[in-house]
Amino acid sequence: MIRLSACLLAGFLPLSAMAAPVDILFVGNSYTFGRVDPVMSYNAENVTDLTSPERGGTFTDTTGSHAFEPHPWGGVAGIFKQLADQAGLDYNVSLSTRNAASLRGHLLNSSPANWDTRGNITQQTWDKVVLQEQSANSLAYQTNASGNNNGADREGFRYYANAIKNLVQSPGGTGVLRDRDGFDGATAAERQAACEATGTSSVTCSRSRGEYVNANASEETEVYLYQTWARPNMIHGAPETVRDDTDGSITWTDTPSSETFYDNYAQMTAELVEGYQEAYDYALAQGDTGYAGIAPVGQAFLRALDQGLATSDFWGPDAGTDGLIDLWFDDGTHASKYGSYLSALTLFGTITGLNPAMFGLHEIAARDLGISQRDSLILQLVASEQLGYTQPAPIPLPASFPLILAGMGALGLIARRRKAAA
Repeated sequence: MIRLSACLLAGFLPLSAMAAPVDILFVGNSYTFGRVDPVMSYNAENVTDLTSPERGGTFTDTTGSHAFEPHPWGGVAGIFKQLADQAGLDYNVSLSTRNAASLRGHLLNSSPANWDTRGNITQQTWDKVVLQEQSANSLAYQTNASGNNNGADREGFRYYANAIKNLVQSPGGTGVLRDRDGFDGATAAERQAACEATGTSSVTCSRSRGEYVNANASEETEVYLYQTWARPNMIHGAPETVRDDTDGSITWTDTPSSETFYDNYAQMTAELVEGYQEAYDYALAQGDTGYAGIAPVGQAFLRALDQGLATSDFWGPDAGTDGLIDLWFDDGTHASKYGSYLSALTLFGTITGLNPAMFGLHEIAARDLGISQRDSLILQLVASEQLGYTQPAPIPLPASFPLILAGMGALGLIARRRKAAA
């Protein structure tokens, strides 16, 4: 049997010659658009940034965007586009993203109202849609010793993610939306009580948020959840950081942060995994069409840490010189170019069903981003292992590097459709 990915790499069987272009939309925030260059503007010329009115978006202004984040954006979507092109896949890639946005905010066009993500979602029929929730919303709600809460909103996440899924898939649209209906309860009164038990006001819980339909909805649209990662700035021991609003640079202080909640990355990742799985299961429980899958990006980050491939002591004095990959940007929340690359590889494998280890030594996006061949191979293998394509590999130290490259040739033969999350 001829392996599909081997044919793609050899250039014998480009999928673009076999199938119609795939229209894919990424919906999220700065975790999707990349926050900082070289990722933020990467491949922007080949990605449609619907956040930018001049690129065909429905936004009337971009109030809330920072001066150090100029449009158009490419981001993780831009890396994904480059990977798809190399694999011979014809993907038309668009993104509709906003700083710090939740999926609730995207659907309701709130904070501020002129960021019309809903208009971007409904302007055409999409083949695939990727949803990235605000990084804290999928966590289990808790407060810390300082009395601060972690900003979690699992009920809102699962409810509004499902509503967006219904908007893109169902001719019937979302139905009337109320915050309380994201909570468990057989009756409206029970759901109202559960909502109010979180400290939310009665009016906020019960208010109608509207009902939305989409003339371009299609039951064939596949919707994926983009699982986010554990954040160093939420792990105990993190310092307070200060952002320069002129250039976006970050300064670390000597003051311990009062916004930490977790002992380690594994603990926070476990909550993220649980929250995304809960959202996946919630959609099925509503009797709706389920999600096509969850891209386990946060788990891939943790895998790189657990295997000793990435720096876990993010705030340590030797973090930048330990020879390990740094997955995060200086603020301890956004991804670095390495983290964004790992995100795109994991998304690529989840969405296309192809092994992200197929690209090997000369992968173009890594080269463009200034990621070494060694590090790009490591990150390809991490994504591949996380998706179940390959067995864990040893750290490719210089002496063993040729062996790793030889192994990559064999790994590139593997391609299969990843099963939807159970």
